[in-house]
Amino acid sequence: MTTHHPITVVGAGLGGLALARVLHVHGIEAALYDLDASPTARVQGGMLDIHDDSGQRALRAAELHEEFLALVHQGGQAVRVLDKDATVVLEQPDDDAGGRPEIDRGDLRDLLLGSLPEGTVRWGAKVAGARPLGGGRHEVTLADGSVFTTDLLVGADGAWSRVRPLVSDARPAYTGVSFVEADLHDADLRHPVSAEVVGGGMLFALGEGRGFLAHRETDGSLHVYAALESAEGWLDGVDFTDTEAAKARVLEHFADWDKSLRALVADADDALVPRRIHALPVGHRWERVPGVTLLGDAAHLMSPFAGEGANLALLDGAELGLALAAHPGDTEAALAANEEKLFPRSERSAAESARQGESLFRADAPQRLADLFTAHD
Repeated sequence: MTTHHPITVVGAGLGGLALARVLHVHGIEAALYDLDASPTARVQGGMLDIHDDSGQRALRAAELHEEFLALVHQGGQAVRVLDKDATVVLEQPDDDAGGRPEIDRGDLRDLLLGSLPEGTVRWGAKVAGARPLGGGRHEVTLADGSVFTTDLLVGADGAWSRVRPLVSDARPAYTGVSFVEADLHDADLRHPVSAEVVGGGMLFALGEGRGFLAHRETDGSLHVYAALESAEGWLDGVDFTDTEAAKARVLEHFADWDKSLRALVADADDALVPRRIHALPVGHRWERVPGVTLLGDAAHLMSPFAGEGANLALLDGAELGLALAAHPGDTEAALAANEEKLFPRSERSAAESARQGESLFRADAPQRLADLFTAHD
């Protein structure tokens, strides 16, 4: 017999987990499917700043806010803005008043996972596709050939969502910016100059068409993004299997930058990791399709330059869970009510992210960013 789930969530990232947790709080169970072989199959990424008006709202709805506060990185809201000569344009300490405490993404994911009943997530389950059966039901096929059916299918499966084609033809497009990620471990002891440059929280070292973004992690390491406005194919010309050669290629674009900033890549301890930055169209939305919806990057993938992606995923999941709990027996009313709020909220954030991305790589970017931070004080 084919397995059937009343509610299925594809993707056990932050948004999918937030949805499952809020549903669980309200006595509603959901089945989550994730392509990773296990919760520890891959590193979850660096630090996240969780905003009081979005991500923290979601954690309150999930009844996990106090546990979240116990995990935040003390000092992580500190900010430094430098120019390419390492001249300090702005330095702000963490005074606990910013409303955006930092937490390790892995710690936050573990908090959400640990709050769900054992077996909620089916690991190693890659969705290959889905098709409507009528009446809002869908049949989902996994990569191993197995199938199941569901009354409600939620795509929380990220940028290249396999659920999105059920409601939209949109696909992510390259934004014109590429990242190369680097890590410096045990920074205070092994990389003291870099540790001082980054400071206790987030670093923005900016110049025309390029920059270094970095943050201090809870384990004392530094996570660095070398950002470059470039053609989409630029990363294809770099051999990332040869770490020293890759460092040299990246640093060619920062030849006239201060040595202390170049060291953020030159002294990296591990292999460099290339990332192209993609986004869905600003204002992406879809017509109501019975029995299916999207959240997080599947719904509104945007550039990271406003720090909204993880926060919106959490809020999307929590708000959808609350809508379903508020409309028992009427899934379509819940989805319509939720999407009515999701669409304008994500459009505002995507527009802001796009604007920030354009301004971060201008010649006057350091001062513009400093002015933005001080205007919010």
